[in-house]
Amino acid sequence: MTQRPHTLGVAVIGTGRMGADHVRRIQEVTSGARVTAVVDVDAERAKSVAARVDGCTVHTDPAAAMASADVDAVIVASPGPAHEAALLAAFEHDLPVLCEKPLTPDAASALRVLQAEQKLGRRRVQVGFMRRYDAEYMKLKSLLETGQLGRPLMLHNRHRNVASPPGWTSEMLINDSVTHEMDVTRWLLGHEITAVTVLAPTPSANAPDGIRDPQFVVFETDGGAIVDVEIYVNCGFGYQVQAEVVCERGTARVGDGHAMVTNAAGRWGGIIAQDYIERFADAYDREVQAWVDATRRDEVTGPSAWDGYAVAAVCEAAVRALEEGGRTRVELVERPALYA
Repeated sequence: MTQRPHTLGVAVIGTGRMGADHVRRIQEVTSGARVTAVVDVDAERAKSVAARVDGCTVHTDPAAAMASADVDAVIVASPGPAHEAALLAAFEHDLPVLCEKPLTPDAASALRVLQAEQKLGRRRVQVGFMRRYDAEYMKLKSLLETGQLGRPLMLHNRHRNVASPPGWTSEMLINDSVTHEMDVTRWLLGHEITAVTVLAPTPSANAPDGIRDPQFVVFETDGGAIVDVEIYVNCGFGYQVQAEVVCERGTARVGDGHAMVTNAAGRWGGIIAQDYIERFADAYDREVQAWVDATRRDEVTGPSAWDGYAVAAVCEAAVRALEEGGRTRVELVERPALYA
């Protein structure tokens, strides 16, 4: 495909923390694109974000923004329940979309999006599982693909946050946090997750009342691997994401965060990131640049609507496992040829 010569006009739907950061990223970091429209049900918030971008229009209706002549592509960064309508509207305008996770909040709606995209006969959606663009995770993926460590047997994951946002629930530890490990597992190992078990100790004293935090989540895969995830969203000291793959002939670990270690005043140590935007800033930059580059080639790459659907199905099984106890199987439809 030939590269489109013009700068890509992007509409950003949702101007909360993530959407506003994507506006900044496209304007200041990404090449080959500019923000031409922003959308939010909060018109004043949208106006505040748009005021930083020359020529950027403001909308409260995603469909109205997508109909604009200067919009070539869409970033969906609105809350999950609004994603399905925005994605279907983008399909109607045949616009490529970078959709922040989740694709949609549940497997049934994700399947509807999947089926709608299939009717187009080509991919239009890239899902925002940004860890696939993190330098350390990319190195780990490349190492596993060489086969030199042998078959992956186990994958250990740690996912810690300083504190959970107001209004969080026990289920959100799975739907909003462990969702990343679900995608990482599928991507690194090339396996589908077939069953989930969730164990929870007595909640930490740091956890708000009623929240089961931390949790220990176990995945089984169709490739015979066992995966565990420690999710602890009120650890109090920092944001940490780590992964270690145990293979037949060796192990590999990422996320230790030891880029620089200092020695001073009788102590040694380093800095722990405090949130996901700080830890994965480079990954977000690479993700958006890859999406823009592919879109200008009239291609769609990266995590697909199938990946979004599969993760939604795993989330539902994990929530059932949390609520009911025991091992819960993951139910998936047959993978369509479009996503082979």
